[in-house]
Amino acid sequence: MITFLHGKLIETLPTRVVVEVHGVGYEALIPLSSYDKLPQPGQELKLLTHLVVREDAHVLYGFMSSPERELFRLLIDTVSGIGPKIALNVLSGISVTAFRGAVANQDIKALSQISGVGKKTAERIVVELKDRIGAAGAWEALSAQRALSPEDQKINDAVLALMALGFKQVEAHDSVRKAQAVLGAPATVEDLVRACLKKGQ
Repeated sequence: MITFLHGKLIETLPTRVVVEVHGVGYEALIPLSSYDKLPQPGQELKLLTHLVVREDAHVLYGFMSSPERELFRLLIDTVSGIGPKIALNVLSGISVTAFRGAVANQDIKALSQISGVGKKTAERIVVELKDRIGAAGAWEALSAQRALSPEDQKINDAVLALMALGFKQVEAHDSVRKAQAVLGAPATVEDLVRACLKKGQ
């Protein structure tokens, strides 16, 4: 399994790249969200990848960030009827955070506006992913709409971490605020999460 490519960017198109690694050129299909983050051709890059093996081809998909690759894998592994092509369309048509928010808020309209995703596919995405994305996705999307100060971002990250660990949103927010009041401004996200977990024992 090829998990990433680290080499020189040779060629870029909005839908694919060619990366040279030790004299071998690898072609990878990419979403538009990754195309926007690419360096200039000739420069070094590290491209996260996912290899799909079919009877007639081995196809490499490339991503400039872990959340993009994670969402791609979640879509092709979890949602029936969604293959790599539609998963790339999803990433090209909506940011990871906005996607998570749309699923959590069951926003069929927003999802069905993505190229290749009709109303039925959008409904299937919501049904099959809402438990996986849940309240944390809605919270993340809401936070992304507001420009957060570094302090608020820290609180937000700690709340998301606690929600991923099974806390309810209100309970997580309350715990983080209390922990921050005790620990003070220098506390890191990790400090805040640890303090909340100790309290919850």
